[in-house]
Amino acid sequence: MLLFTYGTLLRGFGNYDRFLTESKFVGLGQTHPDYTMVSLGGFPGILEGGNTSIKGEVFEVSPATRDRLDQLEGHPNFYKRTSISLVDGSKVEVYILQPVPHLKKSPVVESGDWREFREVEIQ
Repeated sequence: MLLFTYGTLLRGFGNYDRFLTESKFVGLGQTHPDYTMVSLGGFPGILEGGNTSIKGEVFEVSPATRDRLDQLEGHPNFYKRTSISLVDGSKVEVYILQPVPHLKKSPVVESGDWREFREVEIQ
């Protein structure tokens, strides 16, 4: 399965080290401008229905890794794993936040780039 990551699963962040070091890095990716990225403190989420293109990374993950990530992301209650197409035409899975009222108070990451927002470079 190809997985599009955009937050703490990016290279250089802690959850990458915990979950994706044995997965194949496929390359950089970007969504169509259909989302809004919000900061939930130490991690982001994306919501459908915005006008921001989200920047991230694509990994090839095994079924076992996918299952571990589903647990991490609270799929399908907190985040829902769903299929999308990236701007390059790639079909990927991504974790999208389930809309709840308190998210409207979360700071918006206007750039759609969590790495830039958190000023974390790839090690």
